[in-house]
Parts: sequence; structure tokens; C-alpha cells
Amino acid sequence: MKNIFEYILFLVLSFLCQILGLNLSRKFASLISFFFFFVVPIRKDVVYDNLKHAFPELAFDEIKKIAYGSYKSFAITLVEILYLPRITKEQIKRVVNFNNLDLIDKKEQEQNGVILLSGHFGNWEYCAISVGAQLNKKLSVVVKPQRNTFVNDWMNQARTRWTNEVIPLGASIRNVYSVLFNKGMVAMVADQRGPEESIKLEFFGRKTSVYTGPAVLSLKMNVPIIYGIAIRQPDFSYNLDFVEISRENLPDDYDEKVKVLSERMLKYLEDIIRKYPEQWLWMHKRWKH
Repeated sequence: MKNIFEYILFLVLSFLCQILGLNLSRKFASLISFFFFFVVPIRKDVVYDNLKHAFPELAFDEIKKIAYGSYKSFAITLVEILYLPRITKEQIKRVVNFNNLDLIDKKEQEQNGVILLSGHFGNWEYCAISVGAQLNKKLSVVVKPQRNTFVNDWMNQARTRWTNEVIPLGASIRNVYSVLFNKGMVAMVADQRGPEESIKLEFFGRKTSVYTGPAVLSLKMNVPIIYGIAIRQPDFSYNLDFVEISRENLPDDYDEKVKVLSERMLKYLEDIIRKYPEQWLWMHKRWKH
């Protein structure tokens, strides 16, 4: 019953965003962020704790500014996602500007498969959909299933309107290997906390568990890792530069290779977050273990 009620509310909000249009919906996002930051705070303590540890040199007013900016950024992402059923293919292609999309073509022509990584930054959903639409090629997007199965089905239908397909996280590893073996492209968001037993690497000056899946896949399948983070612009478009994570000069030991490659990915992500901290999702307990 709870799932049905949540889904109805979700559909009502989606319908409202589609009626308002993107521009008005983004203004509505300001009200959402204000409500959940000041009136009924959600995970505000987690956000403040994460930011204070990540930027110990900043005064509280600066921390608060970044925190509120993060809520506003997430609210914008939310209404943009709710608008997805109405968005056209031309709109989704225009909203994300890939400065070097030819890098993906070049790597695909090497016929080794491609791993595309991103983070919970800007609008990661628009990023994945727009890559597939602009290349007119299928991305196999690894996603974590939502708790609410109705919302999960809605999201997956929106993600796969044009070229992409969805691979659910968990039972996905065999499918991911199959895609890469057949020289396909796999996309995933890999910036959240890894399992407790995973390796611990430094991120913003603190050790934290890290998912090693992208590094393991890259090394076992000999496929490049391309990082792409969609940075929101003042006009609500997104700019994205693809960057290949170097696999040169890795240690001889396999476990050390996985560690060093994972460190390189984490370092790139941290550098981007430091430049645009308000666009990352700080609500996650990233340093829980």
C-alpha cells in the first residue's frame, strides 16, 4: 500500500512538471529545496558532517551555502527527471553538450568495449540518455533498483525510451561481461560507498570503502574507462568532457593494479567535486566505513 501511495504522488508530481514545462519546474525546484532544507530537513546532518570533513578549512557560512546549493541542485535534477516522459529526443540531445564525443567513437572503433563512468553529479540520468541519443548507439546502463517497484519500472521505461537498455545492479555482472565481450558500451554511476569488506581508499582526506568493479572489469576485459561528469550551467544545460583514466604504469601485482586504478578514478572525481561542490549529492553516508 505504501508503494502505491508513493507512486501516485510520484505520478502527480511528474504530471505537474510536464504541465508546467521545464523552465517553471526548475523554479518550482527552489521551493522543494527550501522546504527540505529549512522546514522539514532530510539528511541535513549527514550533509553537514560530510562537508565539514571534506572542507575543514571553510567557515560554517560557506559550508551552509554549499549544502543548500546541493539541495537545490538535487531538486532541479528531480524535476528534470519527472519531466522525462514529455522530453523529446532533440531536447535531450541539445541539453547536454559533449565537448569530445569523438573520444567514445575512437575507443569503440578499437573494438575492445568501453566502460563509461559518471557520478551523482549534475543530472547523471540526462547524461546517460543523451550519450545514447547523440551517438545513436546502445548504452547498457547499470542501475540500482529502486525500493518502490512501481517507481523503478517508471524510471527504467524513461531511461530506455530511445537507444539505451538497463542492467539491474546485483545480478548484473554476467550481463556486463557479455556486453563488453561483444564490444559494447557499459555505463554506470560508481561514486557511492562500497561494501564494508571492500578496499579502503582516501577520498577527501578520509579512508572509505570503494567499489572496485570498474577497475576489475577494465583489467580483466582490457577495456578503457572513460569518465564523464555533466556539469550544470547557469542556463540549465550541461557541459561534459570525457576523460580516459590512464591504465599506464600500473604495478605488476594484480591487487595493486586494481587499487591504483581505483585511486585514479577516485582522484578524478574528487577534483571535479572540489570545483563544483554544490552539484554533488552529499546526502549519502559516503564515509560510513
